[in-house]
Amino acid sequence: MMEIEIEENCAQSNDQTPEKKAVNELKDMCLDNAQYFSKDSSENGQRLYNSFLTLIDALDLIWPKVCSIKIRVTEFDIDETTPGNGYRSFINVFNMSVTYASGLIRNVTSQRSSASFEKTLPTKDIETCSHLISSLDTCFGHLQTMMSWMSDGNLFPEHKSMDEMISVCRGINQYCFYGRCVGFQFCQSLRAILQFVSLSMAIFSEAYYTQGLNSGSLFAKAKNSVVTAVKYILDPELRARRIVNISENADVDFCKSFWFLSECTPMNGLPSVVGVDVCQAISLTPQPFALEIDDRIIEVPVPSSYLGPKPVHLRLISYKLRRGMLGSKNKAPSEPPADGLIVHCHGGGFVSQSSKSHESYLRDWAKRLNVPIISVDYSLAPEAPFPRAHEEMLYAYCWILKNHHLLGSTGKRIIAAGDSAGANLLLSLTLKCVNENIPPPHGVFVAYVPTLIKFVPSPSRLLCMMDPMLPFGFMMRCLKAYACPIGQPELGGGYHSDTESFEEISESDLDELQAHKSPVSDASDTLTYGSLTSNPEEEIDGKGAEEIEKNEIYATRIVQEYILSTKEAEPPRSSTADDTCTESSTSTMESVQLKVTDFVANIKGQFTKFLKESADRKKKTPKESAVQNEHETQGRSPAPHKKLSSSLLEEVCNFSVPRDPYLSPYLASDEDLNMFPTTKILTVELDPCLDDCVMFAKRLKRLGKDVTLDILQGLPHGFLNFSLISEDAHAGSKLCVQRIRELLDPESSVNPANLT
Repeated sequence: MMEIEIEENCAQSNDQTPEKKAVNELKDMCLDNAQYFSKDSSENGQRLYNSFLTLIDALDLIWPKVCSIKIRVTEFDIDETTPGNGYRSFINVFNMSVTYASGLIRNVTSQRSSASFEKTLPTKDIETCSHLISSLDTCFGHLQTMMSWMSDGNLFPEHKSMDEMISVCRGINQYCFYGRCVGFQFCQSLRAILQFVSLSMAIFSEAYYTQGLNSGSLFAKAKNSVVTAVKYILDPELRARRIVNISENADVDFCKSFWFLSECTPMNGLPSVVGVDVCQAISLTPQPFALEIDDRIIEVPVPSSYLGPKPVHLRLISYKLRRGMLGSKNKAPSEPPADGLIVHCHGGGFVSQSSKSHESYLRDWAKRLNVPIISVDYSLAPEAPFPRAHEEMLYAYCWILKNHHLLGSTGKRIIAAGDSAGANLLLSLTLKCVNENIPPPHGVFVAYVPTLIKFVPSPSRLLCMMDPMLPFGFMMRCLKAYACPIGQPELGGGYHSDTESFEEISESDLDELQAHKSPVSDASDTLTYGSLTSNPEEEIDGKGAEEIEKNEIYATRIVQEYILSTKEAEPPRSSTADDTCTESSTSTMESVQLKVTDFVANIKGQFTKFLKESADRKKKTPKESAVQNEHETQGRSPAPHKKLSSSLLEEVCNFSVPRDPYLSPYLASDEDLNMFPTTKILTVELDPCLDDCVMFAKRLKRLGKDVTLDILQGLPHGFLNFSLISEDAHAGSKLCVQRIRELLDPESSVNPANLT
């Protein structure tokens, strides 16, 4: 009874709001078109008539639910000045769906009387809109249930089991989110890119699962690839069905392979647009070394979990060559060491990508901030699950503390910066430093970070049911691969991971330590490095150097042909440390963005051929059979409701994530969080990890810590990787630079001019 009263009061009080007006206008347009097409006896005319009526019914059902959520939505914000949480995100998604549907229906209204009006395409578009609103209605029903579980602004009802999470996800029609209206909720400059990503995923899946099964000439393979591309371009419903099927049935190896394309596709040539003086690989031979802190000496252990001792790889990026920097021998550095240094950790779901795939924005950051960036290439799951990457980050960070002079920095301000999975590792690194009494970074910047590695039904995590970058199945399998390795005992609670403890040593132990070669001495074989132009992938990744080299030759040709046919002059560098973009650099960036946008629009045919040639060769797996079975029904219309596959349900319900703060920094104690440095968190309203960021920021703020939370609109998870090809993503990257600059120089935050 109370729920009915709330909905009625809310509906009455919101008659004059812009949102309610937009809904009423949409319903009026639907009613007008329904009356018009009721007289059309053709098949498409009647389908349009029924779709408009269905859309009106869906709007009548969803609006009271939207109102009931809006009443309490402010309870879950971090504060009044930073509105943002998963509930707000869904309200904005609903508003975007109304805008999207209104635009389509206005086109129908303006053209319906024309003799040349073709009803086939509008019919499918309006039917998709009705499915979209109906699916959102289902989501809002689940959101109401979630809200009933939560109190005191908590977005994580941890007392709810995995079964509740699965029940929340059941019955949501995912097809409508990945078909004709894919990316409707994102900003305009990213919609075409996300559509391209979705198309690429569908095309790549066929190449991935049929590689080696279909023999034939290169011409035949290229022809099949083109046919596949055309098929998914012309049939969005087929593409949606394929993507949902992949999300639910493809294993983690598919995720790794698809995300790895960012390193070997034609986009690989884009980072070179931003020229830097230094971009080189560093390999640390696994040997223990001594770290001197004040009057203490600590022996840093070698990472050993799962893989045993192996080199830890880094990548140094600097806009200018600085004195003392590795690789400066026989050169004449023009710059003294910088006071600042950025320790970066890349994202990729813990299972994929590297510093190379994030180089596009790292080069830009190095230029704008004018400080060296050292990025850590940690080992990836499932071969190297938790805590291996955590151990390697600790080892690399301690080496950086000891040897920052080799990286062109005085070490006066060391800032940790990372995104997604890498951001999680940086928070756990900071927590480990606090516990081991090692100097933590002077500041931490994290972007769209998962802070609770547990599948609790938070509202923002429901966004993964419609996310083209992070679908539900991908997220589940990647986190499971990292947190719950098969055949390994669960890690205990608390702070007891497999990470070897750091040990303090006395003067009597120094003689023994001298037996180890210094990792920075000239005679040491502990540190090796080489120019990235000399095939760094063979050194860093070991992912088939010959095949990668072949792919890069092809990719370079495509980049030159489609993007860089007209060479851009590198913008003149300023002799000062001022990183403000000049007119020349801005013009160059705009020109490059235009060329890349054109590239995205025209590369599809060439890209499909590349995907076919570069797909990993692997034998057919049971998961593949599920994906391939989708072909048998490709001619059918999508079901109105797509339930999660039984294989995915069984897989995600049969594992338990350990409650380890080094895995989930949100679980850290108040005592440890009180020792955290200044922390700046940036996320996006449409990110499945939004609530993770909000809740972690709330904990820090409640403890009186210096924390900043930025929530950007219209951008997807992982937007930094698109910063060179999207104006909105580039603006978001510039805000990241500003927040990092504030950590490097706290006084800069009071200068509004630095935001430009």
